Amino acid sequence: MSEQQTKNWMVGVDVGGTFTDLFVLNEQTQEAQIIKVPSTRGEEAKGFMNGVAKIDNAKAENTGGASAEGHQVHRIATIVHGTTVGTNALLERKVAKTGMITTRGFRDVLEMRRRDRPQTWGLRGSFSPIIERNFRREVDERVLADGSVHTPVDVAQVLEQARWLLDQGCEALCLFFINAYANPQNERLALEAIKSIWPNPYVSVASDVLPEIREFERCSTASLNASLQPVVGGYLGRLESDLKAHGFAGELLIVQSNGGVMSSQTASEFPVRTALSGPAAGVIACAEVAKASGFLDVITGDMGGTSFDVSLIANGQASLSAQTSIEFGLVVRSPMIQIETIGAGGGSIAWVDNSGMLQVGPQSAGSFPGPACYARGNQQATVTDANVLLGRIAAKRPLGAGSLQALDVGLAQAAIEQGVAKPLGLEVHEAAEAILTLANAKMAGAIRLVSIEKGHDPRQFAYMPFGGGGALHVCAMMREVGVSVGIVPRYPGVTSALGCVMADMRHDAVQTLNQALKALDTGALQLKIDALAKSAQARLDASGVKFTHITELVALDMLYQGQTHTLSVSLEPGEITLEGVQASFERAYQEAFGRVLKGVAIRVLNLRYTKIGVRPKFDLSILAPKGQTSEEILGTQRIYHHKQWWDVPRYDRLALPVGACIQGPAILEQIDTTIWIEPGFKGTVDAMGLMLITLV
Repeated sequence: MSEQQTKNWMVGVDVGGTFTDLFVLNEQTQEAQIIKVPSTRGEEAKGFMNGVAKIDNAKAENTGGASAEGHQVHRIATIVHGTTVGTNALLERKVAKTGMITTRGFRDVLEMRRRDRPQTWGLRGSFSPIIERNFRREVDERVLADGSVHTPVDVAQVLEQARWLLDQGCEALCLFFINAYANPQNERLALEAIKSIWPNPYVSVASDVLPEIREFERCSTASLNASLQPVVGGYLGRLESDLKAHGFAGELLIVQSNGGVMSSQTASEFPVRTALSGPAAGVIACAEVAKASGFLDVITGDMGGTSFDVSLIANGQASLSAQTSIEFGLVVRSPMIQIETIGAGGGSIAWVDNSGMLQVGPQSAGSFPGPACYARGNQQATVTDANVLLGRIAAKRPLGAGSLQALDVGLAQAAIEQGVAKPLGLEVHEAAEAILTLANAKMAGAIRLVSIEKGHDPRQFAYMPFGGGGALHVCAMMREVGVSVGIVPRYPGVTSALGCVMADMRHDAVQTLNQALKALDTGALQLKIDALAKSAQARLDASGVKFTHITELVALDMLYQGQTHTLSVSLEPGEITLEGVQASFERAYQEAFGRVLKGVAIRVLNLRYTKIGVRPKFDLSILAPKGQTSEEILGTQRIYHHKQWWDVPRYDRLALPVGACIQGPAILEQIDTTIWIEPGFKGTVDAMGLMLITLV
């Protein structure tokens, strides 16, 4: 068998806080396999390799091709990886010691931000920039807003400050000159000088990371990128080294926050683009899965151990936002899937505040020590403890008896009794149900945030929960928000890993124009588009990935004279005229705000360009039930619901045949999640193997 024939596996890997999930597709046989292994916090590459080794062993045993100790990594053609390494590093401030060289007089841009503060009211609240003030060094240079060079950069000063930062132990450097978006000449000269003395490649140039107007957003994004380069670059380097040592010779791709993928080299160069990598992959999977089953409008809810991440998919497309904040003051301006996050995961802690009000989150017990029922020392009640005490998670069979040891109901009860029931004067099961009621209300609020507040009626959408805990709350979310259909994916706990396999390669670019529409030179604009297209195509070509076809998107950020916020206006490539641009802007403005402004000048702020390399897709019907199927009841489970106990039948979800209809109340178990179908609801298995939850 040739090497090309043997390289037939595609692997999606999502490294979470508790588990590392793998989705393995054999492109030759169209067979799929899922694997969950414990994550190794701080040594994510180790957990990653543990999962890959488990694929090898499982496949070797199934095919007789090698011993259980052998390796078949050479059979993997592509690994697509969603990672939270960069996000966790920023949240925990475990980033590289970073310096900055900037224009004289602008060292405090990073600290001044947008004159905002952590707490709107009151005098408390502080912010520590990712780069300390003493390590933000100034040099003489100045480019004006029109791109003209007022003061050439003093290269001698640049070298002096770079040497000083090296002497202070800085590992990475951010080069940020004011107005370099309009003309990067001074930054380029400074970079060439720095390269001669800087001992590693960890130098981020702001005009490369974000060549866009608005100095704070550009400075923040570039400084975060610089501080992450050694962290993410080192992680990916170790990962690639480990994979190659085990015989891997395929492509390693990384999921971006915009839902596309990029090469590991691009990810090492621009790690800030991985800020929401894992959650973005999950949203992409939900969009594709829902579309295959005929649902184009979907709200997704990813419930993990720490957080609940919500996103909206309209007409089959995930909503994108221009920027996000990892936390207060850590602003990343880069296209990314719009995801709202709240502290309502399985490990979120329930507590009673000083006013006697029950609260859930944002504090979390995390993966270690985890909920009280994990018996690892935590004595505070969590959402998972409430689900265990009420019987919705079977203590002897957590996650289908696949990935966790048996849980301790007694410890869960003690934690809820002490922390919630006694302070509120409630019976312990009522207290547990109160915890879930509040958690559900918070999650419903997040759903309204991405739907109602954005002009969408959530009742017109289906709701798709994923993550290890999402399916436990699907009926509650439907009740709270008014959604008529709930869609539980075939493998909810590994949805992000599935999304890694399905994501296309995508490269976004932006360039500031900042001029009146009537002064726009459409010929020059087309040349800029062609240059961005050429650069993006070069990255696609360098990836070594096969595409079925390539698409491109062109848009302008536009506004009326005197306005602050822009409107994105899509254009058809190759058909750009002043009249066409104006008509497109007025059409978009009319649709967004219900009217256009007559007699007010129109301005063009930014040009945005996107090139998408569409990767081959597999038939999602391969995930549907096949072979031995059964609607046999495995037994009953005692569940407390609405202040009474129910004897609830439980089923093996993955064994249910297409067309099976399960009336609630019912518990459906599988290796990566548990589905709780409440009384008054029913679940039907569709042709794709999805569980469609509806009201009876």
